[in-house]
Amino acid sequence: MGYFYRKNGVLWCEGVEVEDIAYRYGTPLYLYSSSFIRDRFIEYKESFSWISSKICYSIKANSNISICSMLARLGAGADVVSGGEIYRALKAGFNPKDIVFAGVGKREEEIRYALENGVLLINAESYPELLLLNSIAMEMGIKARAGIRINPALNADIHPHVSTGARDSKFGIDLEFAEGVIKLAAREMEGLEVVGLHIHIGSQITEIDPFIEGTKKLLGLFRKLKAGGVDIRYLDVGGGLGIDYGNDDGLPSPSMLSDGLRPLLSGIEGVTLVLEPGRSIVGKAGILLTKVLYVKRTPVKDFVIVDAGMNDLIRPSLYGSYHRIIPVREREGRRIKADVVGPVCESGDFLGKGREMVEPEPGDILAVMDAGAYGFTMSSNYNSRPRPAEVMVKGSEVFLIREREGYEDLVDKERMVEV
Repeated sequence: MGYFYRKNGVLWCEGVEVEDIAYRYGTPLYLYSSSFIRDRFIEYKESFSWISSKICYSIKANSNISICSMLARLGAGADVVSGGEIYRALKAGFNPKDIVFAGVGKREEEIRYALENGVLLINAESYPELLLLNSIAMEMGIKARAGIRINPALNADIHPHVSTGARDSKFGIDLEFAEGVIKLAAREMEGLEVVGLHIHIGSQITEIDPFIEGTKKLLGLFRKLKAGGVDIRYLDVGGGLGIDYGNDDGLPSPSMLSDGLRPLLSGIEGVTLVLEPGRSIVGKAGILLTKVLYVKRTPVKDFVIVDAGMNDLIRPSLYGSYHRIIPVREREGRRIKADVVGPVCESGDFLGKGREMVEPEPGDILAVMDAGAYGFTMSSNYNSRPRPAEVMVKGSEVFLIREREGYEDLVDKERMVEV
């Protein structure tokens, strides 16, 4: 049995008809396959069993606490980029010693919160951040385990908004200056224990070569530092392995990534490899269900207007991203070419453009595929639209893992004052 598949023209998720879930919980609705997430994580874990490694799930991809909790129970660590994500990780049951804190703009209170909770590594991204980290650690009377994020000046062939390893990126310390900065920190910053090196070159990378090139640059620096007496014990090669948003999953797998990195790392002792997969674990595990409201014909084009908008799934509007859009229940009928658009008052509010499909009827349910990563986590209340519910399927069981927001939630934190 697959994760998402058709039986007699009807879409199923594991052992449940998707249409039944949509009618039960309403739309828009995020729906996830727990088996896909579990199997994908185990694939990572087994692929890198040849080396001491930590698979730290990137919480920003999908931060629902039930998903995070399941991964924590499977032995995952957590890659976090904010104090809020540290809080989520701890609530979900991740061991603090398996939490890696990255991010270019950490606030003082976030750093202090990370140190108070004893996270494994704080990956600093600039010299001023190292100074602040050292100051806070000395004030607290502890040694902060620091990793240093390197900017490897490596351009992956991806959307510029998700490219983080280019020379002009805001992330990391330039490779040409990193050796001097790290040796200075190790020698003079008494509140730091510099034990890690970190790179992350971007997201939705669909080839192995950029990971190999980035790791080679990291290893070059690692060897120089070891020769200079800096005891680096963690090599964090980041995440970003892409998924196929088309019909076939023909892109590199965790095992292919492992095969590419193994010749570089297999001879290195006393080092733990850290990986930060996110999208590749949850991306294809989730779909967004949406109901057709109207079919609108104009002299220029046809529109299928649905109840999910850019506030629910912003990737098509923000990145021009492609997601397959398929009917939950197949039907016969006239084929049309239409833009699938939402109700938000923006011309950029679309889920897909120029899609060929059988003309749907109002009330039909459509599935926006491969929406498990950067879907709900990037959603908003724009146009005062309550955010969707989230549901998890495990076999024939269905679990509500986030309630749908109501109108009252939109103003719950606001205060009406007379000004």
